[in-house]
Amino acid sequence: MSSQSFRFSPEHPTAQNITLLNTSSSRYEGDWPSIPHSHAFTELFYVRDGQGDFLIEDQIFPISKDDLVIINPHINHTEISKGSPPLSYFTVGVDGLCFSFNGHKEYRIFNCREKKTDLLFYFNSLFQELDRQSEGYETICSHMLDILILQLRRITDSPFELITAQHPSKECAHIKRYLDSNYGENITLDHLSELSHLNKYYLSHEFTKYYGISPINYLNRKRIEVCKELLENTDYGISDIAHLTGFSSQSYLSQSFRKSCGMTAGTYRKLKKKRKDPI
Repeated sequence: MSSQSFRFSPEHPTAQNITLLNTSSSRYEGDWPSIPHSHAFTELFYVRDGQGDFLIEDQIFPISKDDLVIINPHINHTEISKGSPPLSYFTVGVDGLCFSFNGHKEYRIFNCREKKTDLLFYFNSLFQELDRQSEGYETICSHMLDILILQLRRITDSPFELITAQHPSKECAHIKRYLDSNYGENITLDHLSELSHLNKYYLSHEFTKYYGISPINYLNRKRIEVCKELLENTDYGISDIAHLTGFSSQSYLSQSFRKSCGMTAGTYRKLKKKRKDPI
């Protein structure tokens, strides 16, 4: 595999407090094993040419020219080249930025041709500066990253979450993803402790330090968010919603919902329905 890499110090943050950590330009030549790996930062992976598969956790996605893959921190991934021409791609490691996609996924794949967005121009410009390394190139690259991030906002249709310089540990990131996907299950702090292989008090402390909320309170907040979606968009009864979202009973859902939203679940549904109904 032919590859050219650059690493940056955190002395050149962007205007959005996002730091360009490292970049690489690579071409698959069959001499490099595709081993799943993860990073403590967000990675942007842009396919310049070729085709292959991109493995994310336990899923496989076909990728080809002009595809952009965005992978949040602590997500296992790797690429596999298939056919000719081989995969040729840019990677950009970005610190201080995390994407919050619809469906609570930690990754997203876009085809920039379909989006009619020439992101390749910005990647090429970035790497031209890196190749030449003229005076002030790191500052220019940081500003170019700002522009690239703004372009990403246009095509993702997803909110951004700017994370602090203190990164969540791999264990806490895993627990957060687990809660986002399994909120309907019967989950206790002891169960989360077993999953993370951490003492439950240490887990709660670390999770709160990184996310500003305890894991159980985060779980309850997540359940309330899903309750709102179901109340607005379905005709499920309150007891059914309680069961689907992991609340032990309808009364516990009602108590939690009133505490969080200042009204009953039934009142919330009526208000939302009234706003949707035409006059």
